[in-house]
Amino acid sequence: MKTRIASLAAATALTVSAVVATAAPASADPVPGNPTQFYAYCSVDLLGVPLACTETDAAHASHICQYVLTGVGLGLDCIQRS
Repeated sequence: MKTRIASLAAATALTVSAVVATAAPASADPVPGNPTQFYAYCSVDLLGVPLACTETDAAHASHICQYVLTGVGLGLDCIQRS
């Protein structure tokens, strides 16, 4: 079981790295009232975890994202828009 958890953690770290590489807030619309968050359109896996996010405008966004500092480096934290 510990091997599976370690494998999942490693896969998650790679996924976070890939997501960070594909989303950059340079041209994304900022979220009003919160300059650290931006709109993004994200593909999700079967568990609902964002896999690939691209910056977008508010009209086409599926998620609101922001960069966060994690134990393995810079990560991307996204929540689905309602």
